[in-house]
Amino acid sequence: MTQTCLKKTGLATLLALAFLLAGCGSGSSSGNINGGWTATLTNPNGQTEFAFTTNFTQGSGSNLNIVNFTFTTSGSCFTGDTTTQTGSFSFSGDFNGHVTGTLGMTISTQNLPTNNVLTLQGAVSGNTITGTWTLTGATGCTGNGTFTMNHM
Repeated sequence: MTQTCLKKTGLATLLALAFLLAGCGSGSSSGNINGGWTATLTNPNGQTEFAFTTNFTQGSGSNLNIVNFTFTTSGSCFTGDTTTQTGSFSFSGDFNGHVTGTLGMTISTQNLPTNNVLTLQGAVSGNTITGTWTLTGATGCTGNGTFTMNHM
């Protein structure tokens, strides 16, 4: 083998190694839905309407298991009522930690006739979910705004 051929082979090997290492990036956003989350829901004036903490785990298919749900704000729309939480999600991404997707979540009271329903629709980006919320139900328990959820 000539010296020029060895140089070209060495350069090609070095470039292949560089591309391989670049593909193994160290993205800091895992995008894992499992674990603790904290959410802040604000109204159109920018004031906090609701806040809560919860734990998510991936259920079957796109179902989301929601446990340890607790409102951390006071308010008459859900005070003293037992709530039910349901959710779904979808994710896509690559091996570099660039995760995107959607989340849908509903929180509702189980006491009729109030039946207040808080619906969240959001976009997932790494360890943050942002989107919109809508509250329907009893008099004084309606509204809408935006929310941010962060993985704890």
